Amino acid sequence: MTGPVRDPGLQPERTRLAWRRTTLACTVVGLLAIRQALHDGATAAGVLAVALSLLAWLGFLSVAHRRVSAIGPSEPATLSPRLAVTAAGCTVALAAFAAATLF
Repeated sequence: MTGPVRDPGLQPERTRLAWRRTTLACTVVGLLAIRQALHDGATAAGVLAVALSLLAWLGFLSVAHRRVSAIGPSEPATLSPRLAVTAAGCTVALAAFAAATLF
């Protein structure tokens, strides 16, 4: 017995655009953190914050790329718990590094 045929409508496109929008926001936060950390000159703490921010940004970019690639015209695969935790962790880490550069 088969279920009804799923009509995804524009949901995959909206999801793809949301991931791209979030990646863009994450990039802007990272760039602002780098700018703030290096504003008064490069200190050891500033360089460390920049390196950790870059690492968190690359992790989030990897998760976002995998997710956008998995979204097709049919029903997308569910986001694995590992990727969801990675995306959330990278977002929180990037926010923490950005906040740390203010002090």
